[in-house]
Amino acid sequence: MTRALLPDLAPWKASADFRRLWKSGLISNFGSFLTFVALPVQLKDLTESTAAVGAIGAVELLPLIVFGLYGGALADALDKRRLIVWTEAGQGLLSAALLLNALLPHPAVWPLYAVAALSSALVSVQRPALDSLWPRIVAHDDMPAAASLNSLRWTVGGVAGPAVAGVVVAYAGLGWAYAADLLTFAVSLLYVLRIAPSPAAEEAAKPDLRAVAQGARYAWSRKELLGTYAVDLAAMFLAMPLAVLPFLADDLDAEWALGLMYAAVPAGALLVSLTSGWTSRVHRHGLMVVLSAAGWGLAVAAAGLCRNVWPVLLFLTVGGGFDMVSGVFRSAMWNQTIPDELRGRLAGIELLSYSVGPQLGQVRAGGTAAWAGVRASVWSGGLACAGAVGLLALCLPALMTYDARTNEHAVRMRERRAAVPQT
Repeated sequence: MTRALLPDLAPWKASADFRRLWKSGLISNFGSFLTFVALPVQLKDLTESTAAVGAIGAVELLPLIVFGLYGGALADALDKRRLIVWTEAGQGLLSAALLLNALLPHPAVWPLYAVAALSSALVSVQRPALDSLWPRIVAHDDMPAAASLNSLRWTVGGVAGPAVAGVVVAYAGLGWAYAADLLTFAVSLLYVLRIAPSPAAEEAAKPDLRAVAQGARYAWSRKELLGTYAVDLAAMFLAMPLAVLPFLADDLDAEWALGLMYAAVPAGALLVSLTSGWTSRVHRHGLMVVLSAAGWGLAVAAAGLCRNVWPVLLFLTVGGGFDMVSGVFRSAMWNQTIPDELRGRLAGIELLSYSVGPQLGQVRAGGTAAWAGVRASVWSGGLACAGAVGLLALCLPALMTYDARTNEHAVRMRERRAAVPQT
């Protein structure tokens, strides 16, 4: 029984490039989560404004949309490894800029927003390249296992990063958090440089508006894919509480728990990742996406209604587990059904679905908190999320009936990839 719950290590054993990318992501994610905590804390200290902290999402939104869509076209048209290398290096330079600003006698506010916007642009170019690379280096039937292992990589950094950041920021200062992030990008880059080149497919389209439109038309024709985008967008927009956590910690008289609050969501995700062996035996991926997204909303609502920090931490952890289940099955659906020549552009659209929601969610959470209070912002968003997901499930039968064993696109891609050797 215990063995059946353990993560499936088949992708790790079969692909050297999977191992290199996994290690690279683990290291850089840890550093990124340090900055993820440090930047809003610095903004809070400089402005004492919930709206100012929530505005981080606003400045990240436009680069995310523009470069997410164009980054997907670039991922299909150019060597994916090259894109990953250059964007990883760019992220390191931005961490250096945050460090220099933090070391000033009077740090400025505008560089925080500028770095947030530029980082959003770089991530939006890198993620489609990364997401479209996985199907090339992992066997078709191993994609759910790869999604779980990638989730584990993210959650380890998501738990350790915020927890360490809370201590570092409180006792050593913001500069140390930014310096550690810079170091992790340097180490991560060494791993990325060792992966094999991944040139564009022979039938790849040029990276222009026509190519972006072609990807959008394909996504529109796949209603089960549209369902995954819509459900995740609704869940993240309505129930993402991270922007107001510094203020929620103050409201609960638990400033000491801020790092734990940031770590709670990825901690729940980590628990799911460590017991993810069961995911490879589930085939109704769409149904699992809907149920887990609704569970995320209800858990966030419960956290907002609590007046003590310990149940808040518990419900945030439960919510993180639900969110991870949704992410694993969304990723499996995408990677098992989308043709290689379109994978980058669809990854760009996916990036918008799981990133635009949190960015807008930060603005919603901050604005609602300024108007109705911090706790009301959290619980009302969670309830709205659960209701919206339920309505989407009723409107999207193709998502609810998706089965990886019989879906025509999954069957076609299984046949295409069966004879392709993995590296």
